[in-house]
Amino acid sequence: MADKRMTQTQLVKKIAATTGVSNKAAKGFLDTYASIAVSETKKSGVFVMPGIGRLVRVDRKARMGRNPATGEAIKIPAKKVVKFRVAKVVRDTIVPPKKK
Repeated sequence: MADKRMTQTQLVKKIAATTGVSNKAAKGFLDTYASIAVSETKKSGVFVMPGIGRLVRVDRKARMGRNPATGEAIKIPAKKVVKFRVAKVVRDTIVPPKKK
């Protein structure tokens, strides 16, 4: 894996430099984008990030599981989870499909 990940500060500076706006405006854009993504996913169950992917709220059913330490059967309750589905274009760009 990569040792150096881009931090939020580095992302803000890169957006600011690329678009020609201030760091404060770029940070405001990122904060607003994140809050819209959260609120829309909560409200409608899906939020599309054009060119990147989508956030999807999924309902998991209750199921039976097993305690790995004791082997005892346990009931796992139903719950809602959020998944991120990567766009096909992004997936194929980062990890090209194998040639047949």
